[in-house]
Amino acid sequence: MQKDLLRIYDLSRADMDSIFERTADLKKKKKNGTAYEPLKGKTLGMIFEKASTRTRVSFEVGMFQLGGHAIYLRWTDMQLGRGESIADTARVLSRYLDGIMIRTFAQSNLDELARYADIPVINGLTDMCHPCQILADLFTVIEKRGSYEGLKAVYIGDGNNIAHSWISAALRLNFDLTLACPKGHEPDTAIFERARKEAASKILLVQNPVEAARGADVIITDTWVSMGQEKEYRERIKAFQGYQVNEKLLDGATKDVLVMHCLPAHRGEEITDGVMDGPHSVVFDEAENRLHVQKAILELLMSKKQDVLRPEC
Repeated sequence: MQKDLLRIYDLSRADMDSIFERTADLKKKKKNGTAYEPLKGKTLGMIFEKASTRTRVSFEVGMFQLGGHAIYLRWTDMQLGRGESIADTARVLSRYLDGIMIRTFAQSNLDELARYADIPVINGLTDMCHPCQILADLFTVIEKRGSYEGLKAVYIGDGNNIAHSWISAALRLNFDLTLACPKGHEPDTAIFERARKEAASKILLVQNPVEAARGADVIITDTWVSMGQEKEYRERIKAFQGYQVNEKLLDGATKDVLVMHCLPAHRGEEITDGVMDGPHSVVFDEAENRLHVQKAILELLMSKKQDVLRPEC
């Protein structure tokens, strides 16, 4: 693995398995009350251009539990908000910090920051990718099912950053993935076609969510209106009618299907209360696992355990 975590596609299967192994160990230590501080004396800068609940709290708590410190840096409060270049910001922060997590809109902002930073950069979310969320989702699958081997995952909804990261995960881990997206809201063509070309597993795109959900082991959804799309609310609500994850949709899935949502959820739109709070939901388990997975990522990138991961992707 390179020094940064920018997208799932950059990781190998061995990289992800190493993250999952460290996550399991760190979660066990936390449960047992075992003190473990491999990042003592280290500081993570957290840059936020987008609002956040889970990302901010989980990274900040994670650094605290690993013995380190986290600094919240709001984009508009930094000189970035007044025109300082990302490159100059990266060079300066590399002199102060041991790592950077950034939650921003454009993937190009993240890539430029990583290009000029001498310290690890972690993608806390961009409009294109959300690797930490999907790693937490997959760890939850492993906890509940024992493995991601032979998985049939189904994503229903907008072809957004969650969809893109699930596509890359299916490619790297060789499980089947079907995406059901309304016309005009499909995932990025380049990401999807690259995965179709390179994958040994089946990665399919359909428009019928009922068809997609048949035999599903995992059903994933996300909000229909992401941050920055608020002006499109009415058009999107209309376009996504019929793509709700509800009790009827689950009828065609496996009897022990897992239902996932990265949160925040708009109950009554992309998912019903009955499913969100029902026996198949692992929504709050995956939310908790953001903490444990990100602790593993922080440890692997910011401590001497970097050699646990492959030196190159």
